[in-house]
Amino acid sequence: MSLKERLAADLKLAMKEKDTIRKNTVQMVRSAVLQYEKDNRTELDDDGVIDVIAKELKQRRDSLPDYEKSGRADLVDGLKAEMAVLMEYLPEQLSEEELTAIIQEAIAETGASSVKDMGKVMGIVTGKTKGRADAKMIGALAKKMLS
Repeated sequence: MSLKERLAADLKLAMKEKDTIRKNTVQMVRSAVLQYEKDNRTELDDDGVIDVIAKELKQRRDSLPDYEKSGRADLVDGLKAEMAVLMEYLPEQLSEEELTAIIQEAIAETGASSVKDMGKVMGIVTGKTKGRADAKMIGALAKKMLS
């Protein structure tokens, strides 16, 4: 079953169970996928759908601190629930140890020696960890290793 088919099936199930958070989140992902396909006149495969889901998850992670700062507990809870739903569609996330090993391998491969070489390392690591790790976490670990 492709990821698009799974999203469609989960949408039907969420509507039957009257799970509004799941229904709204899945609808949002499906519309983002459809928008991407229309804009680029292409059909997304599972990797493309994972990219769209990862982008939506990143947007929510980025706005979470703003909601917390403003004291909007209701929005924070809703955002965390959406993030949990989105995480179900992504591949299993890499642990910090696994990520560290991949970054060390990329540093050795590129011969990076300082923070100036971070772009080369990030390019290799993000390619290998597509959808399985947060870019902020990758950047922080790589910066720590290169400085």
